[in-house]
Amino acid sequence: MQDLSRTHLSGAHYFVQGWRLVSRPGLRLFVIIPLLVNTLLFAGAFYWLFDRLQYWIEQITLALPTSLHWLDWLIWPLAVIAIIFVFSFIFASVGNWLAAPFNGILAERTELLLTGQPLPEAKLSELLTDIPRTLLREWQKFCYWLPRSLVLVCAFFIPGLGQTVIPVLWFVFSAWMMAIQYIDYPFDNHKIAFRPMRAQLSRNRLGNWLFGALVTVATWIPLVNWVVMPAAICGATALWVDYYRDEEQSPLRRVPWLEH
Repeated sequence: MQDLSRTHLSGAHYFVQGWRLVSRPGLRLFVIIPLLVNTLLFAGAFYWLFDRLQYWIEQITLALPTSLHWLDWLIWPLAVIAIIFVFSFIFASVGNWLAAPFNGILAERTELLLTGQPLPEAKLSELLTDIPRTLLREWQKFCYWLPRSLVLVCAFFIPGLGQTVIPVLWFVFSAWMMAIQYIDYPFDNHKIAFRPMRAQLSRNRLGNWLFGALVTVATWIPLVNWVVMPAAICGATALWVDYYRDEEQSPLRRVPWLEH
């Protein structure tokens, strides 16, 4: 296993490697399915969001004290950015919930590909029986994200602090959540609980955060954000193989259909 202290130099490497892996034979089917989920979800969600955005901004402005109405020119764009960021993460989380079983399999098959093991045939029955467990894992991530995000969202409306420090903290937290979201898939495949997984990632917080930061920035780029999910899963799995896999030595969770 490689030295964890060096992973801060490799966050960009694994982000780029993820984009290279998504086109590899044996992975394409499980790349296409998350893309379809993203397409349907983001098309509908952002149509609804921008339809409601003007109303929400008006309500935020009306809720401000009269003495702060002169800040309309600053609060309006910041409120737009905050709403888009929050809903982007919510929609991405919903997409991850819907695609979670396929995301786990994509991480699984990426790991097998990187370690030189034969790729098994996917069985629908095994996928269906694993759905409740994968959704529970996504719920754990959501429960970790929700209280922290609510604190930051409320802090957006603190004069001065909300317009300077909080946007930076929101990006830092969002990047950390992206690291947790995607690096968790191979951890989960090896039946490593959510809390120990976070503890391991925290040992090299900077390196994992850098990977999440690059994923976060990619989600802001039109068209790129449409395909970033499978690329992030592949890159996160490559990071797992190089830095965490040797510590665990546990079997993949879908043992029955991985036997060969």
